[in-house]
Amino acid sequence: MLTFTASVPLNDPPAWAVLERTLFQVMDQAVHPFLDKYTRPDGTLIWGDTWKNSRDGADDLYESFYNWPLYYLLGGGDHLLTLSQRQWNAITRQLTELGPVLDEYERGYDQFHQSESYIYFYFLCLADPTNERNRERARRFAGLYLNENPNALNYDPKRKLIRAPHNGSGGPRWGYFDSPEPSYGWSAGMRQYGLPFTDVPGIHQYDDLKDPTLARRMGEAMQERMGKGDVAGNLLVTSLIANAFLLTGEEKYRRWIAEYVDAWRERAARNGGLLPDNVGLSDEIGEYLDGRWYGGLYGWSWPHGYYNIGMAAVVSAGNAFLLSGEEKYLDFANAQYDAIWALGEMRNPHTEAMSLRQHWVNQFADVGEEVLLVPYRHNDQGWFDYQPLSPVYPTAIWNLSMAPADWERIEALRRAEKYDWRQVHGFRNKEDNGHEQPWLRFLAGDNPDYPAQMLAATYGQICRRLALIRDDAEDLTRVNIHHWQQLNPIITEALVQLTLGGPQIIYNGGLLHCRLRYFDAARKRPGLPPDVAALVSKLEADRTVVELVNLSPFEPRSVLLQAGGFGEHHFETVRYTAQMNDYPGANNAYHTPALAKTVEEATVDDKYLQVELPPATQIELDIKTIRYANQPSYTGPW
Repeated sequence: MLTFTASVPLNDPPAWAVLERTLFQVMDQAVHPFLDKYTRPDGTLIWGDTWKNSRDGADDLYESFYNWPLYYLLGGGDHLLTLSQRQWNAITRQLTELGPVLDEYERGYDQFHQSESYIYFYFLCLADPTNERNRERARRFAGLYLNENPNALNYDPKRKLIRAPHNGSGGPRWGYFDSPEPSYGWSAGMRQYGLPFTDVPGIHQYDDLKDPTLARRMGEAMQERMGKGDVAGNLLVTSLIANAFLLTGEEKYRRWIAEYVDAWRERAARNGGLLPDNVGLSDEIGEYLDGRWYGGLYGWSWPHGYYNIGMAAVVSAGNAFLLSGEEKYLDFANAQYDAIWALGEMRNPHTEAMSLRQHWVNQFADVGEEVLLVPYRHNDQGWFDYQPLSPVYPTAIWNLSMAPADWERIEALRRAEKYDWRQVHGFRNKEDNGHEQPWLRFLAGDNPDYPAQMLAATYGQICRRLALIRDDAEDLTRVNIHHWQQLNPIITEALVQLTLGGPQIIYNGGLLHCRLRYFDAARKRPGLPPDVAALVSKLEADRTVVELVNLSPFEPRSVLLQAGGFGEHHFETVRYTAQMNDYPGANNAYHTPALAKTVEEATVDDKYLQVELPPATQIELDIKTIRYANQPSYTGPW
């Protein structure tokens, strides 16, 4: 393995480097007040331990800790891995006792929610791929969809479909409700999403569901139409299968992903290119919806439309592309984006009714009365629910392809949205994303202050969450099931973007697609070593530029760089900065010697390279990178 030694002195520590290390110091400590307040000694959440008559909710408990192992593999303290595993085990035990979890996996619910839970598990596997218990779990969980568990035959290998919208360790969980008398009544929280179906007799508007008779009628329609067959949201289960492949390298997982995604590509082709949201057990589109390609569970009509359909397409396409290298999968995801883009109109975002308005509140602060809005949903009346088109989708695809056409999709969106993409707004949402726009402008060379601004904004959000934790006087046995995830003090978006050179994962099931990962060579563990800050400033199809800084004036540090989040890339050559003149100079000089740098070049020809950072030194590496040259794997350098 080629080793480079930094020689450029740290005369003027960059603000971004100081802020980055400050975030590590703060978050290392921030987990303790959260745990002290909200968990019992065994790690279970302090709660009333009652479960409503619903399949919903298991994801909300896992989500309270989902990014802790991600933070560890970025460079968080050693205790983060121990605590992350303890909390996953504890929540799994707690949910098993409550009922939604069977054999350590969700008994049966939709993949939109399950995928929110299991990003936690994927990060655990990536953070410590040698954990034998998790390796066994990964195989067993994936086996639920390869029909390796005779008690959970979720998959129809002949028709290449998952047999029910609700699925899991209990097999297909038929129907939408468990009650023998299904009813979908009025709810203030669900009112913004409207009616699941608009053709149920006597039900014309959402408030009609206050009538128990009409609520029962809607429930019966949902039970029949959403209770069996495959739905597009099930594409998110490909991450569960990819996780097993990345741990084991077993070919059966790669084959299954290609088979299942290809089946949905074929269904989209049957539907004119647009992904239908449902097929029946015979593989007929709209089999239980009078031939409609829309109306399936978590589909185009209700409740979120393209918001989650787009996620399913992008996540599954990314998984299939990672394991196969075939760009047809990225074309499949782009086709869904392009179809929605083509329906866009210039509308007033301040007066338009939107089911997900809370997602865009920071974007609306600086826009006028006309901005591009696209319809997220479709029902019997046509397209509706016009909202901004999130850059999350084209950014995720461009991150994989680096294709000029995919960058142009991003640029076209920026031109259409008519607000300054360089602005950094101080917020932290559930998905720990939303700052793709200023990051992309930084990569484009148009937003040089972004790293320091984003890191400072993240610091402020962590401080706010710690204050909310201190001030929290709720009766924890009676809090809403989302209470803890809204107070999680670990925030990783800035660190993922700036150190790894990738966008924050897609929250519903996305894997960590990034340009670089780091390992502490001295301690043989994932993440940046103490005192070391990293900044990826340029991403091109065959080029990665990163700066490494050792802020410690006392200790040398040694960091290993890996090409890609899963070692899927290859370092070819590197150009790096080196000091030319003597440092620190004569001891009778009052002034630091003028800094004189040169650039040297070396051949790497490996997926790893090592950098030695003497005290208070820095180095910039401009690495020629061959992307997707290696089989992806969680296996680390040791």
